[in-house]
Amino acid sequence: MSVLSREELRAALAGHPPLVEDVDVATQLQPNGVDLRAERIQKLTSPALLGVADSIREPAGREDLKADGDGWWDLHQGAYVITYREKVNLPADLTALVFPRSSLLRSGVTLYGAVWDAGYSGRGEGLLAVLNARGYRLQRGARVAQLVFFRLSSATQSGYAGRYQGENA
Repeated sequence: MSVLSREELRAALAGHPPLVEDVDVATQLQPNGVDLRAERIQKLTSPALLGVADSIREPAGREDLKADGDGWWDLHQGAYVITYREKVNLPADLTALVFPRSSLLRSGVTLYGAVWDAGYSGRGEGLLAVLNARGYRLQRGARVAQLVFFRLSSATQSGYAGRYQGENA
């Protein structure tokens, strides 16, 4: 397994379908990944559950937070669901991991993400955790995460086919 280089990413962004859609290559293409921008922030409104069987799971309820007229969210300390602006289209031979940009970490804010499986397509989500007791201001469209792509040793025979395929598309 190897991390895709900037040159490999540039070529994949120009593919059909593009690896990541709606990217400003000049600002979002990094040496080892592609920056993702904040599109939507939601607060959690209910408990959730996860059982042994796939049929026994229910994510927490959510409510959209409204941004002000200039697109800013005022976030208090706590956990939020963030939706990224870009649509990702992973082929059968790539997987990805998302990491917070250091600008968040330096301010007491982080992102948690899961594995983005080969074959996944959609606008992904993550957990935005504001640890700073004084809160955080975030503007819609700000670059918050870097998605790093890994080439698999061989293409997976059956790509992602879970309930989040095509999410937020």
